[in-house]
Amino acid sequence: MKSFKVTDFNAPLSEVDEPTPQPTGTQVLIKVKAAGVCHSDLHIWEGGYDLGHGRKRLSLKERGVSLPRTMGHETVGEVAAIGPDAKGNLKVGDVCLVYPWLGCGKCELCLADQENMCLKGNSLGVFCDGGYADYMIVPNAKYLIDLKGLDPVTAAPYACSGVTTYSALKKVESVLHHPIVIFGAGGLGLMALSLLKAMGGKGAIVVDIDPRKREAAIAAGALGAVDGAAADAVEQIASKAGGPVYGAIDLVGNAETAQLGFDCLTKGGKLVMVGLFGGGAPWALPLIAMKAVTIQGSYVGNLRETEELLDLVRSKHIPPIPVTTMPLAQADAALRSLKEGKLVGRAVLTP
Repeated sequence: MKSFKVTDFNAPLSEVDEPTPQPTGTQVLIKVKAAGVCHSDLHIWEGGYDLGHGRKRLSLKERGVSLPRTMGHETVGEVAAIGPDAKGNLKVGDVCLVYPWLGCGKCELCLADQENMCLKGNSLGVFCDGGYADYMIVPNAKYLIDLKGLDPVTAAPYACSGVTTYSALKKVESVLHHPIVIFGAGGLGLMALSLLKAMGGKGAIVVDIDPRKREAAIAAGALGAVDGAAADAVEQIASKAGGPVYGAIDLVGNAETAQLGFDCLTKGGKLVMVGLFGGGAPWALPLIAMKAVTIQGSYVGNLRETEELLDLVRSKHIPPIPVTTMPLAQADAALRSLKEGKLVGRAVLTP
């Protein structure tokens, strides 16, 4: 089979030909039909995260990410072979979304289906090989969710951008009858807009420095769009919200968006931090208490939330976010286009 691997951080991906693996035990082999290219892949490719304030860069190598590594955690595939100990009703030919956020499988969190919170992460496409390949091994059939007719290409991003935004929206679910603010109008932001509507939310003001992405947000149903670099961005947000802002979701995660997210909230509001762009926390500590603001992190989502999400997509007929399909052989070009901010929506590789 053919795969495209990170063999050195910040270097072009390497095309590798190797034998197609065969499943053993509870494993399942899938033939990849679609693999989304996520911003998190950029961090893996680059080898770490900027922590800001002069701190040492967070190294993925020190966190256990070894090379070579086949990235790709937004994967849809067709079941090609099933290990002898696999359980369930899975059949060869089934087309499934792969849940990638695996843990050790043994700790209290994993046993409570909170594997994404496990301290010994084993995520597919991060710590184990993922979907930038013709074939992929999934450790257990329970991590394969039948698409039941959903399009593989547009469904692939639900494994990350979908469940990540769904989980973040659930964390502000109690205030969705008010307009919320969403920072970032890339694949995550556009996904959040479509899910927000399906969840019965009032709507969102979207903040992005890229005019093309602001236009995409308006086309996707945003209540308004604001240039985050504008000197009066806070005032614009307040005007478009038409009242106090009780919830904000930061899908970018740099010092500027974090500060703006904090500043636009009313007393008692909640800021959910999702993006991993990098930097240090900018908030004045006394103001956190004075505004009684909650700042909460949100890391992808669990298996149950992913299953809920696909049910919601089907029942509410949620339109897919814009996708650009690219051949697997252009994986490196897709990453570079994402890094340069050229993509609207999501790039999806198709072997």
